Amino acid sequence: MTRKPLLLSVLAIGLVGFASASWYVSQPAPQVATAVPATMQSEALMRSYSPILGNEEAPVTIVEFFDPACEACRAFYPVVKSIMAEHGDAVRVMIRYTPFHGEGSLEAIRILEVARMQGVFEPVLEALLSEQPRWASHGAPEPGLILEIAGNAGLDTEAAATQMLAPAVLAVVNQDSADVETMGVRQTPTFYVNGKPLETFGDAELRALVAQEVALAQAGE
Repeated sequence: MTRKPLLLSVLAIGLVGFASASWYVSQPAPQVATAVPATMQSEALMRSYSPILGNEEAPVTIVEFFDPACEACRAFYPVVKSIMAEHGDAVRVMIRYTPFHGEGSLEAIRILEVARMQGVFEPVLEALLSEQPRWASHGAPEPGLILEIAGNAGLDTEAAATQMLAPAVLAVVNQDSADVETMGVRQTPTFYVNGKPLETFGDAELRALVAQEVALAQAGE
């Protein structure tokens, strides 16, 4: 083989290798939670102020690191509701705010926190998820659109306009963002069940882990 064909062959192989590496890097990382030391979990995994769906005294807690602008969170919400319905008062869901999708996400999170304060968290959450394609699809929602959607779901928007900027609301957003870093969360939704990470992301996997924890809780009664 002459030097020229040899050189072309080497270049071709290099390009194939580069393309393969680029494809691999471009693939999304698995949405898998990672184990964190118990002392760190107690501080960063669960906060007393975090919104709760379901029975507040339930023995099994699903912690969901959640971004209201996340399409996967929207798609998985009916699964979470189905799990809660299946297990009744034995399961609750704790929402941890995870603002991965820019200003629209942050605005929605501030509105959700105000909705929690006003006692209308769940209907506002469901309205924002239902209308997510309108306000989250381009990352820069029309001014006032998210607040309008929340208002239609029962939020006092006049009061919310001021409450959204309150130091207490900003403190919650900042603390949750810090906890996201501490827990090493990189994708949403990320789930923990009674402190145990969902090691393989999926509908069946989450159902199985919750059922396991419910069975353990009932056996210990």
